[in-house]
Amino acid sequence: MTTPHLRRGGASAPASARPGAMEGLGRAAPAEDAVRYRLFAAGGSGGEALLRRCAEGIAVRFAPLLAAYIWQRQPFRLRYVPPRGETPAHIGGTTLFGDNVEDEWFIVYLVREITREFPGLAARIDDNDGEFLLIEAADFLPKWLNPENSDNRVFFYKGELHIIPLSETHEQECDLSAASPTISQALTLLSTCSEEFLAAEPIRTAVYKRISGYPEKIQASFHRAHCYLPAGIVAVLRQRPSLVAAAVQAFYLRDPIDLRACRSFQNFPPDNRVMTVVTFTKCLYAQLMQQKFVPDRRSGYALPLPSHPQYKAYELGMKLAHGFEILCSKCSKVSPDSKRNMLSGPLWVRFLSSLKEKNYFKGEMEGSAKYLELLHMAEDYFQQSVTKPESSVEVTPGDEILTLLHTTTIDLKELEREAACLPPEDDDSWLEITPDDLDQMLKEARNESLPSSNEEEQKYDLEAVAESMKAFVSKVSTHEGAEMPWSSDESHVTFDVDSFTKALDRILGADSEELDSDDLDEEEEFDFSDEDDEDLDAENQRQDQKVSPNELIGSLKSYMNEMDRELAHTNVGKSFVTQNKGVSSVNATMTQNAGPDSGAEDTELTPVDVDMNLVANLLESYSAQSGLAGPTSNILQSMGVYLPENADHVGFDKGATE
Repeated sequence: MTTPHLRRGGASAPASARPGAMEGLGRAAPAEDAVRYRLFAAGGSGGEALLRRCAEGIAVRFAPLLAAYIWQRQPFRLRYVPPRGETPAHIGGTTLFGDNVEDEWFIVYLVREITREFPGLAARIDDNDGEFLLIEAADFLPKWLNPENSDNRVFFYKGELHIIPLSETHEQECDLSAASPTISQALTLLSTCSEEFLAAEPIRTAVYKRISGYPEKIQASFHRAHCYLPAGIVAVLRQRPSLVAAAVQAFYLRDPIDLRACRSFQNFPPDNRVMTVVTFTKCLYAQLMQQKFVPDRRSGYALPLPSHPQYKAYELGMKLAHGFEILCSKCSKVSPDSKRNMLSGPLWVRFLSSLKEKNYFKGEMEGSAKYLELLHMAEDYFQQSVTKPESSVEVTPGDEILTLLHTTTIDLKELEREAACLPPEDDDSWLEITPDDLDQMLKEARNESLPSSNEEEQKYDLEAVAESMKAFVSKVSTHEGAEMPWSSDESHVTFDVDSFTKALDRILGADSEELDSDDLDEEEEFDFSDEDDEDLDAENQRQDQKVSPNELIGSLKSYMNEMDRELAHTNVGKSFVTQNKGVSSVNATMTQNAGPDSGAEDTELTPVDVDMNLVANLLESYSAQSGLAGPTSNILQSMGVYLPENADHVGFDKGATE
């Protein structure tokens, strides 16, 4: 099973049911597979100059992380945004992350760290799903928080997650449809008493767990593989390693028109190819590997037999070369000088001096190979994320590739010498997972532990199964769904006799009754006679008489006892397990010959063992699932109860197969 990185794990609720999914009409939501981040001055007192200085400081502070990062579609980029409507001035941006959802969560980590390093900033982050941070912590949200009132309530401030409560923005605490606060109101509240708005510990834990492991997690997301590439592409990737993402996307999303340029390969012909190591993200590598593609014969990219030891390197290089050629075929023919001017302005000079002050080059001698590698990464990061749109020409990946191809000296012999001593490539066994591995991943995502596979260590408590089901039934369900009893320590349900009798009194002892449509249909179907109507009137008059609660309960008990006596000697009654030492009445088939009425009035009815019947029916239903998903396993597993396989049934299946 191939494992591309999914958009967001698990089955999700409809967008209208998610916190923040119902956006205001005056504000457009982010595009699909895009994350929006906005950083405001806490208290709303930040001017344009202050926000721009913060943006430059953030770029320098996080350059070591961002310069080496490979983005799936678009990089993290901060821009100054002037005030508009109820939204104050801020710095922010929108990043398309495509199929790699890890880009989105890396941005969440960045935003949190930015508010920690710059405590005067408060940040909001959302995507096309709305408040996706609340979706991540959906199991722990307070009852009052819903999609209608969650907007502008979730902020990162001083490195912590904050939620503006309902009572602070609306006088009526019970009104769950209260309007959301404006951003200015929320910023004022955060700047005055942020400690009161700190999100609950379970909510913060759920969100922080999703971004745990950074920045070390960045290196773990890379995959290094051998590729047989044209020397020109090798030289380009030496200068701009991040261009591999654009090339993979171009190949991954190709169409027949794009492939026309790959018939002749004017920019990257198959001649002078060399073996090299290319750094992908795991998502990019999976996208490139999972696509089956046969090159055009006219292209000259012939593949060896699949049994060839370097077949995978040839195939990866062929696909990557197609992506680079497609990018170059779409370039806008902008002159190289207009693209390099951005690295000669005062902003670049300030940025480079700040990097030196922060020891970005790690003491490397200027002009050395390592220094030049770090410098190229800094230039790449500066062009993508720091430069202002008004100060430079929009540059496409194809433009950058052609510019680098024309300005870079290619030493083919040096590349061949390096190819002779390449480091080993990474193991890609993570691409294939077994069903058990998938179950393990899902359970880890739900913070659950797997039961031991050793039967001696598996001690299943049947009483716990019955109690869990009782707790589930006792929960209140609404049109939004049923609540799962996550904790077994919750108090038991209490029964209020007075409230119950009053409710029955209101239902059964009312002065008048109205027939619904079903009653009218039944009356027409059976065509009641006048005598039946008189009987019904008399019955209604008797019901109109006031009945005390004690008499009502006694009458109900007598009805139930009579029904039990009638069912005791039928197949329905014999199908239940009684409390007689756990012996099922089904085994008492010897009494069937005595007739259904023999001893019915003389013997006391044996109480039914409710728990035993419940567990027996659950086990029977679970066994009928034959290891597949079903209602019993879904309900029990949601409550943390895992049942073993039916060993007798498994043994029978093996014997039948043999």
